[in-house]
Amino acid sequence: MRLQTADELNYVRSMMPTRLTRVARLLRTKDTWAEKLLWSWLRDRRFSEYKFRRQHPFGPHVLDFFCLEAWLDLELDGFQHGTPEQQAKDAERDALLEARGIKVLRFWNSRLRREKGTIRDTIWRTLQERAPHQLPGYCRPMSEGKQSATPGEAPSS
Repeated sequence: MRLQTADELNYVRSMMPTRLTRVARLLRTKDTWAEKLLWSWLRDRRFSEYKFRRQHPFGPHVLDFFCLEAWLDLELDGFQHGTPEQQAKDAERDALLEARGIKVLRFWNSRLRREKGTIRDTIWRTLQERAPHQLPGYCRPMSEGKQSATPGEAPSS
């Protein structure tokens, strides 16, 4: 189990600015196709029981997808994040969040379309590094003594 930082221990929902909460609620109503796809993977603890929050206010920022247990922020970037000015702002924001203990993973929307499996694996590995969960039974590797049968062959006992 990971030790909690002072920020984590002092984390209180009431510390969020009211205006930022309204902005986050508005953003939740205007999801992009990429946000809808990623949310379909993460919502309702579907991603190996990790709880994610969508458009979560944190300090002066709104985090796209935030897992409080792992202190992980997943950000999806569209074309508007491609300008040098916006990339500099994103880097500054990420550094600020990293200084508070939040790991930030950024993915381009276009990459999500092409490399869904790679992105899921990256998210999974990062979650396991920061807050490990047991694999569900159907995902665990078979023990060395039992080999799966090839199609058309009975399992060995």
